[in-house]
Amino acid sequence: MKTTFLTTAKAAAAALLLGTGAAFAAENPMVGGAPMFAERNIVENAVNSEDHTTLVAAVQAAELVDALQGPGPMTVFAPVNAAFDMLPEGTVETLLEPENQGMLQRILTSHVVAGNLSGAEIMRRARNSSDGFFHMETLSGAPLSAQVRGNSLWIHDQSGNAGRVTISDVNQSNGVIHVVNRVLLPR
Repeated sequence: MKTTFLTTAKAAAAALLLGTGAAFAAENPMVGGAPMFAERNIVENAVNSEDHTTLVAAVQAAELVDALQGPGPMTVFAPVNAAFDMLPEGTVETLLEPENQGMLQRILTSHVVAGNLSGAEIMRRARNSSDGFFHMETLSGAPLSAQVRGNSLWIHDQSGNAGRVTISDVNQSNGVIHVVNRVLLPR
């Protein structure tokens, strides 16, 4: 018993010092007043965020729930409700109409990049690029570009808008979410 305890304690201490081991991993941040669980997928977590009710409604209307519950990995730049509120009056309501589903799908998939990109990795790639931007292609085919301003990560869309990442590295079982304060629009 004493030997087992010491071995376990040594392993735990080594994991702590090396920064490895699930027991010592940094916990996911709270989003929209709700805990986010790394063992849940993007949709399972997003539905619990009070800050993402518009995004969840849009994902459902666009019939993208199954895609965002898929194995991934994917990186999602998730706009908050206030970001949708900044769109011209009536835009969200119009996009949620069944006849506009294709347009809504294009907008929403313009927030998703294949792969599991941490905030630190995106910032590293932007800082190391020749033009100061890390260029990504979204699932819709629209480009996004990441830029570091001071200590903040900004995501630029194809339409010339930029959104700030307000919460990064919300790990999911099928990727990662970075919360943004703007809706990213393709042309």
